[in-house]
Amino acid sequence: MTLQPSAFLEHPRLPLPANLSATRICADREQWLNCAETLRESGARLLTLWGADDRDRDGHFRIYAAYLGREGVLMVEHAMEAMVGPAYPSLAAIFPVAQRMQRAIHDLLGIAAEEGPGNEADTRGWLRHGGWPETLFPLCRDVDGSRQHPNVSAPYPFVTVEGSGVHEIAVGPVHAGTIEPGHFRFSVVGEKMLRLEARLGYTHKGVAKLFETMPQSSGHRLAARISGDSAVAFSWAYCAALESLAGTICPPRATLLRALALEHERLANHLGDLGALGNDAGFAFGLTHFSRLKEDLLRINSIAFGARYLLDYAIPGGVAVDFPARAPSLLLNLYSELETSVANLRSIYDEHAGLQDRFRGTGRLEQSIAGKLGAMGLVARASGIASDLRVDHPWPPYDRIATKCILQSTGDVAARVQVRFDEVYESLRFCRALLRQLPAGPIHALVPDVVPYQLGLGIIESWRGPVLISLETGPHGSIRRCHAHDSSWQNWPLIEYAVIGDIVPDFPLINKSFNLSYSGQDG
Repeated sequence: MTLQPSAFLEHPRLPLPANLSATRICADREQWLNCAETLRESGARLLTLWGADDRDRDGHFRIYAAYLGREGVLMVEHAMEAMVGPAYPSLAAIFPVAQRMQRAIHDLLGIAAEEGPGNEADTRGWLRHGGWPETLFPLCRDVDGSRQHPNVSAPYPFVTVEGSGVHEIAVGPVHAGTIEPGHFRFSVVGEKMLRLEARLGYTHKGVAKLFETMPQSSGHRLAARISGDSAVAFSWAYCAALESLAGTICPPRATLLRALALEHERLANHLGDLGALGNDAGFAFGLTHFSRLKEDLLRINSIAFGARYLLDYAIPGGVAVDFPARAPSLLLNLYSELETSVANLRSIYDEHAGLQDRFRGTGRLEQSIAGKLGAMGLVARASGIASDLRVDHPWPPYDRIATKCILQSTGDVAARVQVRFDEVYESLRFCRALLRQLPAGPIHALVPDVVPYQLGLGIIESWRGPVLISLETGPHGSIRRCHAHDSSWQNWPLIEYAVIGDIVPDFPLINKSFNLSYSGQDG
């Protein structure tokens, strides 16, 4: 990733965990676009995009973009004068994944993305859903977050497909199962899907505003609850951002315990998904046995980490509780049982003609589309894109105990299933290595309050893909701003491509093979 230093005003080095180098730069309107084009040509990916109201400090609104390249993270900052309808150049033509993020930024702050000549901006709301009026922007500094702002939700203008025999099927936002809400509008001929448009944002919780009411020392608890299946990843990302700002070094024992918890989170999700994928293809046997294995893992979690689901395990400076003496032997026994059982179940899945008929060729996401649209994490790896922060930018202890990037090339449901199987084996190998190298010592270091107006990042590879926390400190140990990003933002639009040409009954299977977070991308 090469940029001409003279083209931008460089800031001091951005505090960031040891696995990534980072640069923060300011850019005017022209440089904002030139920078994005240069980064795209170099192979960098857009990690996230967010806005800020700094009128109380210097009279500006700001827009931020974080890019991930081979050399690390580049954060580009563009300031706009405080005025009616502040605007910035849209990045959607360069990085298509920016479009929904830009729509969300407008809903929250009133900052508009302007398309260039010949391109029409998508001005449809993304997060409001009648929760607040179109003229109110809840992340602005002069808005009272405790007040309710009832509003009537206007009909959403879905894009329609016309032609002989084309009809629409509306699914959701309330579903028959115990899943979070999302609306899916299918345009079909017979049972074949011609187009899918998803509308999300129903689980918007106002997380960014909630962060502003919390002390720095407690923000990890909210981060862990952004998306419950990625609690360790989000809380670790928050802790990493805060620790980098405070200059705190997490003790070696605590670092290894965090990594063990993160891999257990990966294992729990993969085991659950492999069972659910079998069930969605009519093979309830798989659901029963993988559910049993996941339950075994969760029960060991309660002994080793003090809880079945690890919402409050990673804390600023370390971890909440230490291992009991019997935990290592229990874990090693569990890993052996899991490895044997998963191998047996994999052979059943691979040899089951009915499953393979449903898996192979279904929900195919071509590598070219995945790359162009910014696929992240597991979805990218199943389409042949080597992308894993643990490998590309390893942080302690991944810098000492190497893990490998699991790849498949076909990009279909079968590939996403195989990636999950292989990542289970790799996580078990990694966990054994962690236990062999687990040192004695403290599990917590002091994290002092950080001085105001410092900005730091934390980026962790969750089981689904990268999660990012951008933390700006306020006075007296408060949080001025905290932006959280889940890689589901990148991957939700890809389902709309993956389903084209498949039949409607295959959608639940395709959707589960991605298994993206509703809550994580709504914020």
